[in-house]
Amino acid sequence: MNHWTLPRPEPATAQAALATLVGHLGDPGFAQAALAGLNEGALCARSWSVYQCWPDRPPVLHCSASQGVADTTRDCFVAYQDGLYRHDRSFDPVAAGATGLLRMHADDAPSSAHRDRIYRRHGMLERLSVVRRADDGALLAVNLYRHQHQGRFGEGDLAGLAAVAPVLLAAVQRHLALAVPVAGPAPSARQQLQQRCAALTDRELDVCERLLRGWSHDGIAADLGLSVATVKTYRARAFARLGLHFRSELFAAIRAH
Repeated sequence: MNHWTLPRPEPATAQAALATLVGHLGDPGFAQAALAGLNEGALCARSWSVYQCWPDRPPVLHCSASQGVADTTRDCFVAYQDGLYRHDRSFDPVAAGATGLLRMHADDAPSSAHRDRIYRRHGMLERLSVVRRADDGALLAVNLYRHQHQGRFGEGDLAGLAAVAPVLLAAVQRHLALAVPVAGPAPSARQQLQQRCAALTDRELDVCERLLRGWSHDGIAADLGLSVATVKTYRARAFARLGLHFRSELFAAIRAH
């Protein structure tokens, strides 16, 4: 794992990146256009993702895209959200209130499950990240990925990302602010579950909500005053009604808020 502080960007490179990004701020096509723009001038990555993590709840994927390969970014995030994030220490080098660049090879993934379910399964080799951690510990991660057939990021890629990192981070933050729906808040996870299957009971909804927050069966049992066996029964009944088999399928079907 490598960590750098952000350097001052080269003006010409930063302006070129800004010109590519600014026209798509707030636009549904921002993720694809931004990746294409970065690949034209700053570095060569085949996939990227932008997500937020918090100390007390599951992460949320804001946008992602791929270029020249099958787009499996959302599949990767479903696996990450399905418990892997709880053991992810790869962003720890960036302190609260700071911004930094991180580099991680697949072999340096936080756990064997993380390496196998995200990197090896989807043919990804390496990640470069621009990370901003807030004072309260929440972080915004802009991640760019190289795939197995590309080999590792080169020195030119590192220099290119370092040059545009401040502009890229500012553009992503602005895009997220502009992309907030104007028609009101999105439905909660419970409302989405009810919309998907009106037959779900209150207890089944209670269990599914907590599964979406990343809770274990033991934690749900303690919170609801139930036995672990009873929690598993409610989970099985809810999954049967929803046509699901695994927790990862629940994350994929219901985007937690």
